[in-house]
Amino acid sequence: MAQINVAELFKQPRRKLKLNWIAGLNGGLNTLTSETVSKPSLALIGHLNFVHPNRVQVLGCSEMDYLRSLSVADAKRGIENLFSTDLAAVIVANGEQVSDTLIEAANTHQVPLFTSSLRSPELMDFLSHFLAQAVAESVSLHGVFMEVQGFGALIKGEAAIGKSELALELISRGHRLIADDIVDFFRISPERVEGRCPPLLQDYLEVRGLGILNIRALFGDNSVKPTKPLDLIIQLEMADKLAPQLLDRLDIKTLHEEVLGVKVPKVQIPIAAGRNIAVLVEVAIRNHMLLLRGINATKQFKQRHQREMKKNMQSN
Repeated sequence: MAQINVAELFKQPRRKLKLNWIAGLNGGLNTLTSETVSKPSLALIGHLNFVHPNRVQVLGCSEMDYLRSLSVADAKRGIENLFSTDLAAVIVANGEQVSDTLIEAANTHQVPLFTSSLRSPELMDFLSHFLAQAVAESVSLHGVFMEVQGFGALIKGEAAIGKSELALELISRGHRLIADDIVDFFRISPERVEGRCPPLLQDYLEVRGLGILNIRALFGDNSVKPTKPLDLIIQLEMADKLAPQLLDRLDIKTLHEEVLGVKVPKVQIPIAAGRNIAVLVEVAIRNHMLLLRGINATKQFKQRHQREMKKNMQSN
């Protein structure tokens, strides 16, 4: 499980969330290991087992109204209950006014205290989505990641086999580049992996003989995309290196490769002189679409062939 600290949380979505950091300035290195964002209503009255450490707690209208309804001593006791549970950060939403007791507790426990003018449900939805991506399990893989006909395709192969040249041709045919050379993949759900371009490589593609190309500048904003779920892996292999059984035209087996524990369909494309690999990749994607709909051309052809053989045998 990846981690993100509170300082990074404040830096990245602060404008979207309209965050102001008003107390607990020494707690910026507090880490978040969960995407869960909670409202600690029960913790304020002493039920501490409902508050989990290293998470963000949001105080909305109901929580702040409850604190204001208490005596000074009871409010202080409720706030101390909340801050005794190793919080990562606290956000006071809805533009609510923050009491001196809350500020004092945040400074004492070194827990960052933020305010936001957003309504608490809206703030929690966005924050949960942001944290789900930030703390997702991740891995970096070599290859070129493209969006081809709406599908995320990772093109893999040995060095100098022509991955970047293939990507350039696909881009010229209207498809989109996500990342060249290194792709960061994140497991965003139990059965879904998302690929992202490292910030340093955003928009760039290296092609031997041409150097580093700025794809956005060359082909326009619609030629690049920052993220895409991974749908298919396309493995480029020199034809003379593939085992003969892998080239059997009527016995093409379904291949898969695991990425972060998720099985991703895989297609091997033999590379040989005269083959238009860009067209083959496009057709591989189209065929993958048909397979998802339960249409298997190889199986259909075999069934037709068997029917014809059976018909011929009966006529003889």
